[in-house]
Amino acid sequence: MKLLRYGEVGSERPGLLDADGTIRDLSAHVADIAGTVLHPASLEMLGKLDSKSLPVVSGKPRLGPCVAGTGKFICIGLNYSDHAAETGATVPSEPIIFMKASSAIVGPDDDVLIPRGSVKTDWEVELAVVIGKTAKYVSEADALDYVAGYAVAHDVSERAFQAERQGQWTKGKSCDTFGPTGPWLVTKDEVADPQNLKMWLTVNGKTMQNGSTKTMVYGVAFLVSYLSQFMSLHPGDIISTGTPPGVGLGMKPPVFLKAGDVVELGIEGLGQQKQTFKADV
Repeated sequence: MKLLRYGEVGSERPGLLDADGTIRDLSAHVADIAGTVLHPASLEMLGKLDSKSLPVVSGKPRLGPCVAGTGKFICIGLNYSDHAAETGATVPSEPIIFMKASSAIVGPDDDVLIPRGSVKTDWEVELAVVIGKTAKYVSEADALDYVAGYAVAHDVSERAFQAERQGQWTKGKSCDTFGPTGPWLVTKDEVADPQNLKMWLTVNGKTMQNGSTKTMVYGVAFLVSYLSQFMSLHPGDIISTGTPPGVGLGMKPPVFLKAGDVVELGIEGLGQQKQTFKADV
């Protein structure tokens, strides 16, 4: 299934994308795409619905973040061997973990605001893993049992805030609108191998990133298991698993985003996003 949320900001309704690409309303069956709705039993129930019997959503509504109620937005740094190489960094012996504030989450096609004082706003296409049931001390062999599905995430980053100011990376990752997520949550049964997905990103029509989850250092199952050793993962939590090469920081000379730039990105089978960058005044 491809589950989604549509409507104006703060008033999103649950829906799904049927096989014909039509948005269908799920409001009669679930309150939102969140919490216990992400549990395997609930997803199984939704999967048995006759999608053609669900109300059609007319027009082209705004798509909101594909999951609501996210408690933790956990990011993994330098998790692609080729991305680590372009930045001159050493591949870490354990995953680098940092948090992106949940207040950064927006819809896949919402505008992204370049924060005041920004001089190095950058792009990163990433595979997002959405947790479906509480995971604590889980093994790598069982880890995917706790995954509801996958989505496209844009880990927008302000490099100067991230690396040139005191403290941790979080403040360079958590600015308002820095977490476009969606367009839909693709349940894991539709993704044969999360470690073999093509991913891409363009800026103003020019390809910047053209990679694959094949080059991830730490795979999805490992990351879910690893993180669950340090914290409980709850339904709706998002793990953003790192980015392939082609970020602005890695270019010579570096290239960063400015107001008016349009970024498009996508992952094979998971859909695509499009954002216009604007100054946050």
